[in-house]
Amino acid sequence: MDFLPFTRPDIDEDTISAVAEVLRSGWLTTGPRARALESALSDWVGGRPVRVVSSATAALEIALRIAGIGPGDEVITTPLSWVATANVILTVGATPVFVDVDPRTRNIDLTRIAAAISPRTRAIIPVDLAGLAVERQPLYALAHQHGLRVIEDAAQSMGACCDGQRIGASGDLVAFSFHPNKNMTSGEGGCLVMNNQQEAQLFEKLRLQGVTRLADGTMDVDVLGGKANLTDIAAAIGLGQLRRLPDFNQRRALLAQRYFAALDATLGCALPLDAGAQSNWHMFQLLLPLQRMRISRAEFIERMKLEGIGIGVHYPAMHLFTLFRARGHQEGDFPVAEDIGRRTITLPLFPAMHETDVDRVCAALSRVLQPVLN
Repeated sequence: MDFLPFTRPDIDEDTISAVAEVLRSGWLTTGPRARALESALSDWVGGRPVRVVSSATAALEIALRIAGIGPGDEVITTPLSWVATANVILTVGATPVFVDVDPRTRNIDLTRIAAAISPRTRAIIPVDLAGLAVERQPLYALAHQHGLRVIEDAAQSMGACCDGQRIGASGDLVAFSFHPNKNMTSGEGGCLVMNNQQEAQLFEKLRLQGVTRLADGTMDVDVLGGKANLTDIAAAIGLGQLRRLPDFNQRRALLAQRYFAALDATLGCALPLDAGAQSNWHMFQLLLPLQRMRISRAEFIERMKLEGIGIGVHYPAMHLFTLFRARGHQEGDFPVAEDIGRRTITLPLFPAMHETDVDRVCAALSRVLQPVLN
């Protein structure tokens, strides 16, 4: 039986043909396809300005720079995310301030944020873990009360909704990812949704060496920029993926419901919150009952691999990484995130899967876990 990975991108023949057209055109870097993708993404979020970039990490870093955040500033975020969320804060010279997560949603605990705000706090970076949207209304009410920018790390939540509205259609600065494991991909890439054309123009300079092209064919540089533009090759993939995103997400939701129906409740695994359209079901994550198991998570993953099932771990609590321990963090700082980080596993979930694949995963879970439970 074929190995079932935890994710796999779905690229159709039309998209492959579009990439071939770009290759034949002789214009491979940022050009008409990138502008077309920006226009399509802007339509997706209701007309707000959108600019594409080489990764969501770059989008987050540029968002911090647009917000004027730098040395001496603090930015509140969650310890339960891909480490890039905190790395970009360090990159601009600011300090990440972690807040523990809600055990129900596994997103940042909104009731704990106020206590973490100091005179140096300039922004909040919430993360939509596994595609489940953070509740925006209380988040923005708190941010407005304290005069803070909100930079939404929506890397995982393309197509998710909050209060009946697509993520990105409102709010402050919103970053999406188009990494190959995301709900839509451009190979590598991302984008930032912004508030106005002034921010969009600054973004354009920051993503490509600070350059402004002048009408006489020369240029000027008035800010320090980097190199994070998206190629037309990648944009051609992104255009094909965006067209199919609603179908992708609908399929993911159906597969998620199959998991809820087929998983054996007696195994004692904690299931994710079933929040309807508030999630795009980027990932389906269980928490293992480690306290009842006679094997480790690593051994469990290896046994599932022998069953032909790929399992991911998304994510360890990042404040326990050496980089952040060196900044004073230690075990026990954020116990809910630490518990989730120790026990989490990501099951296979991608649009090309069949319902029988879900059943196969659930059967393998039972075969592996039942014999090792106390």
